[in-house]
Amino acid sequence: MNPRKIKPIIGISIGDINGIGAEVTMKALLDNRTYKSFTPLIYAHGKALTFYRKHLSMEDFNFAQIKSIEEIQHKRINVINVSEECPEVIPGAETQEAGRFALETLKMAVNDLKEGKIQALVTAPLNKNNVNSAELHFVGHTEFITNEVGVKESLMLMVAEQFRVGLVTGHVPLAKVSENITQEKIILKANILLKSLEKDFGINKPKIAILGLNPHAGEDGLLGEEEEKIIKPAIHALKDQNKMVFGPYPADGFFGMAHQTKFDGVLAMYHDQGLVPFKSMAFSSGVNFTAGLPIVRTSPDHGTAYNIAGKNLADEGSMRAAIFLASDIIERHNPQESED
Repeated sequence: MNPRKIKPIIGISIGDINGIGAEVTMKALLDNRTYKSFTPLIYAHGKALTFYRKHLSMEDFNFAQIKSIEEIQHKRINVINVSEECPEVIPGAETQEAGRFALETLKMAVNDLKEGKIQALVTAPLNKNNVNSAELHFVGHTEFITNEVGVKESLMLMVAEQFRVGLVTGHVPLAKVSENITQEKIILKANILLKSLEKDFGINKPKIAILGLNPHAGEDGLLGEEEEKIIKPAIHALKDQNKMVFGPYPADGFFGMAHQTKFDGVLAMYHDQGLVPFKSMAFSSGVNFTAGLPIVRTSPDHGTAYNIAGKNLADEGSMRAAIFLASDIIERHNPQESED
């Protein structure tokens, strides 16, 4: 007789309570598949979720208020208060109180993740402007979590079914992209991507495409030298490691001709080069996954969307995809730990 297997706990940091994070989280968790493979734990405040439950007329959204993870209730949505008081909920408003609260939810969730109390973390969107302070320069979830878990380099990987785009440089000003691209960094990021495709997505012998930096991938040096001096040597070095990497490809023609469908992953040189085509094709179902970490972290591919907050207009597709991708990756890592 097999012992009963415990479902993993997926934590969700609620982000900015004045944005659409609470709405998309609540809608996503009403999916009837929610309790089959994991137990959700929302880091927020019960008053905030109660506000949106009433404000959005979501009477079917119910949750268990718990004081610690030891009180977790499986087959229910659980909410843990990260502070004694809940900031005033003002849909669509950018407030310092909401920013501080968003950071508190993130810090508590990441700490529990590091301690193994939860098995994955899904981060709802926050606003960098009201999170930043004199004490903290907050660039983004990816950088913050990477630093917190003690890893030097991770990879921002956008995922939508078979479409996966990783970034050599992430939240870097466009004027500084070129100086941040080196052979070493391309090799490092490509290896993180390849390892993640194998470990996290179960792909045997993954094949990736590497994009150029300049228009037409530099046109043999006519439109820029980075391809000849940096990107091509990095690709050759990866091939010498018997890695299946190809390129550099001009980004416009690559996506224009849907060449991403021929590869298991794509490595873009900078943020908008990868995210503009990705979000154009998969905005309502895309997921931001942080590859290269010892933990599992995903998020929806959108922001706080203050303009539609509290109006019951937010599409929960990306948040739902983020939650279930986290669940799928946990299962791949530990297939013996899932419950029948």
